[in-house]
Amino acid sequence: MPDIPSAYLVGGAVRDRLLGLTPGDRDWVVVGRSPQQMLDAGFRQVGRDFPVFLHPDSGEEYALARTERKSGRGHAGFVVHADPSVTLEQDLARRDFTINAIAEDPDGNRVDPFGGAEDIRTRTLRHVGPAFVEDPLRVLRAARFMARLTPLGFSVAAETMALMRTMSDSGELAELVPERVWQELRRALGAASPAAFLRTLRECGALAAVLPEVDALYGVPQRAEYHPEVDTGTHIELVCDMAAQLAPGDDLIGFAALTHDLGKALTPAGKLPAHVGHEHAGVAPLQALCERLKVPNEHRQLATIACREHLNVHRLRELRAATLHDLIARCDGFRKPERIAQLAVVCEADKRGRGGLAEAPYPQGEALRAALAAAMGVRAQDVASGLSGPAIGEALRRARIAAIATERGDNPSG
Repeated sequence: MPDIPSAYLVGGAVRDRLLGLTPGDRDWVVVGRSPQQMLDAGFRQVGRDFPVFLHPDSGEEYALARTERKSGRGHAGFVVHADPSVTLEQDLARRDFTINAIAEDPDGNRVDPFGGAEDIRTRTLRHVGPAFVEDPLRVLRAARFMARLTPLGFSVAAETMALMRTMSDSGELAELVPERVWQELRRALGAASPAAFLRTLRECGALAAVLPEVDALYGVPQRAEYHPEVDTGTHIELVCDMAAQLAPGDDLIGFAALTHDLGKALTPAGKLPAHVGHEHAGVAPLQALCERLKVPNEHRQLATIACREHLNVHRLRELRAATLHDLIARCDGFRKPERIAQLAVVCEADKRGRGGLAEAPYPQGEALRAALAAAMGVRAQDVASGLSGPAIGEALRRARIAAIATERGDNPSG
């Protein structure tokens, strides 16, 4: 094993252990060593922007201690300085939050110059120093950390929130690389409380900059008999957290939950609090959001289906067997049956993500999955005898409609 006596365990591995969580990847910072010394010790260099090396035995990452200096606007506008003279404290000082600026030596001795362990004890997310304002992406990182840490009792320090407001007001958030925004959003949607991500961004004024389509939902009323929480923004928060509960860690479900009601922001004031046609109106702003953030196709497709079809799923028992078959077909559910299961979860999160309805049953989800299973039990070869071309497809459709009707116990006509 290479001799690196100046290596310190840093970041998430230290933080999570102090939080009582199972640590993930272990990252190390190396003080007093040059890149050549690391190579001579058998490490393999992988960092492009700054010196990062992989341990030849464990494969863990070892980064040389470094400092960063602001050189331009945006997340990437930094000059990195790494050489043997950079101290451990200087390296920790460039980090975002005190809870991430704790190090341990190989003997477990803690180096904590910014009070991160105390902030973990008091459940406070606090910035390390004034350089925090130099990276606008840190506003999103703070919100993303709150999506993970809010269930543990964390809150953002008042002085950190004040800095985040200043950063939002500066306009620099508009210059963030779309892929980096999506990366933070995706990780937040896979966390335990995506609603905390939205609330944090909204409190500091950043939600309108990065997710204007979602921000526009706040203050939009809904009919109280269906939505006791009334405010559409509050509803979205509840739906996102319910999706995280029903499908933990699934950012695909989370993104569809986040965007399913975007059309409600477009309802004319004279029509409120009803939102007739919002499911179709929401497709355009959803597509705009996906284009801007370069959202992956899989997320875009499920979100579009959920936006367009969620009301149909809610009233599933009212649909004729033929209409239900065609809904499944529109979703490409016969080729991608997992999509129907995902749609059922999103719609359940929508129904249960309402004030006082978190424990409400949602039989429509199981009914949708059962209809798909019944239809999928009919194969083309079962109905193709003596037929060719489009006639096979039509015969398959009729047989699948009949199977759905039989499973539901209703009339197969239609």
